[in-house]
Amino acid sequence: MRFKDKVVLVTGTSRNTGVGIAALFIREGAHVCVCSSTPESTAKGAAELRAMGLDGFTETPADISDTEQVRAMFRVIREKFGRIDIVVNNACNQGIGPAFEEMDPAYFLSVIKTNLMGTFQVSQEAVKMMLRQESRGVIVNLGSNVSTRAIRNRTAYVASKGGLDALTRAMAVDLGPKGIRVNMVAPGYIFTDRWEKLADDKVKRRRLNCPIGVEATADDIAQAVAFMASDASRNICGERLVVDAGCSAQHMPVDVDV
Repeated sequence: MRFKDKVVLVTGTSRNTGVGIAALFIREGAHVCVCSSTPESTAKGAAELRAMGLDGFTETPADISDTEQVRAMFRVIREKFGRIDIVVNNACNQGIGPAFEEMDPAYFLSVIKTNLMGTFQVSQEAVKMMLRQESRGVIVNLGSNVSTRAIRNRTAYVASKGGLDALTRAMAVDLGPKGIRVNMVAPGYIFTDRWEKLADDKVKRRRLNCPIGVEATADDIAQAVAFMASDASRNICGERLVVDAGCSAQHMPVDVDV
């Protein structure tokens, strides 16, 4: 098992991709600290893991946009395990809001506080622990392909993910010499419970954006994260692994008449 006895923190584990990432690490021998913004949402994801027959995890709820809650979470991790080996910054505010000209600055800031500031705060507290460890650690940030190809009416989200690209590179440059690798996995479309509410024609239209014709599953993303967190990627630092079914390579879908 690739992660036997490793202590792993995965944020954003209330459902969907976060649960999938946590499940993979548990199955690969890690003890996973699962984190969502409230005790209730954290428990929801934990229940999904138990339903899969998994139990190698600890519930560590925290709103990652809140500095004190992040510090409190790491106190729990430090007291229980004394170390942190891998951090997966998956928590995300989807930023599905109003058009640019109608967006309240407070709303814009709320998205930035979770997606960018939250990632910074979680990573900083983790690094403080890692620097006291002989084996140091690995950080994997979850970005998005929208940081390089914007989507409409998601200004705050797109901006936050662009900032996360830059943050990942900056962290890699600062922390690499100290023995901590930092990388990113940048998904495109991922099948989540939200897709179950979409009309068939909208699902078909989304899939046309993907040259291989299929969106990612939670496990697809988890496998990419696990690679970046494992020793197989030991010489990779500051990189962005795009997992989007070829969407970023395509100029326009096949049904667009040029």
